Amino acid sequence: MKRPSETIHFVVPGSLDQATGGYRYDAAIVAGLIESGHHVVVHELVGSFPLVDELAVAAARTAREKIGEERAIIDGLALPAFFECLDRADRIAGLVHHPLWLESGITRRAAANLKRIESTLLPRLANIVVTSRRTRRDVIALGVDPQSIAVVEPATARGTPRRRHGAGHARLLSVATLTPRKAHDVLFRALARLRRARWRLLCVGGVSRNAGHARRLRTLVIQLRLGRRVRFAGVISPQALARLYARADLFALPSLHEGYGMAFAEAIASGVPVVGARAGALSEVVPRQAGILVRPGQVQALARALGPLLGSSRRREKLARGAYLHRRRFPDWPTQVRAFAAALPAVAG
Repeated sequence: MKRPSETIHFVVPGSLDQATGGYRYDAAIVAGLIESGHHVVVHELVGSFPLVDELAVAAARTAREKIGEERAIIDGLALPAFFECLDRADRIAGLVHHPLWLESGITRRAAANLKRIESTLLPRLANIVVTSRRTRRDVIALGVDPQSIAVVEPATARGTPRRRHGAGHARLLSVATLTPRKAHDVLFRALARLRRARWRLLCVGGVSRNAGHARRLRTLVIQLRLGRRVRFAGVISPQALARLYARADLFALPSLHEGYGMAFAEAIASGVPVVGARAGALSEVVPRQAGILVRPGQVQALARALGPLLGSSRRREKLARGAYLHRRRFPDWPTQVRAFAAALPAVAG
């Protein structure tokens, strides 16, 4: 018989209280495990990730000592820091949002090193939790036994249904941390080709993870002469974001890869049509009746998808109806927390 009170260690890089999809997933799982009676100890590692520094390696070593023989789950973003101290992991599971070596904006050498680390460490873990079927396939390709992998998708709360508004510019919303993988630059260049359309874009998301890239994006907006039409809101509260979804006409984000795509699911759950790229797991998350997906990194293809929608509220409303109907298919957090707990290494004895 399982003993729910046994300690579960949950290891994350940096603070758990961050606004990205991966951290929000982690925080929801931690809260759900605690609510269901588990004793959870969160280890927030200092240092740089996933290209780790000495601080990160030392923090990982300390966490490994504290975990001992108890159950643990390590977020995949923190995994490289454990390369030298994780040679036996009978009771440790990994949580992979997407393989790190597939990240954009890193050198080929860094990607190769991350792939080597993941190919070495992931097969050593007792279990692996992934957030989509696509990520499961990516993890299997790294040499992990398929039988040890559980798919636990993020839950999606049904947002306030979007409100239609009268004539005027189309309200575009993009929700993502400003990193190369999210391909905001592709979106800006596509919109620059659609100057004659009436639109405004609001970009919500943090800038601190890659401050240099965020500055380059702001410069690009100025160079494209879109300064009056593109606004950066930074990180906002969940309540404020829910209000933005309810007012948006279209969600647009041409990510180069998504392990799941929580922001896309949240948009659909609010009845907001989606335009993005056919990258990673997005084909699983975004149904045809709710959005349009194009080839990743293709400015012209994205412009062709956006143009008719910006020019026709009827086309947007058709996709919005599809999104509203599809939102019922997303799971809730209590269900996903139970699935996550079931995927952890078994309690000893």
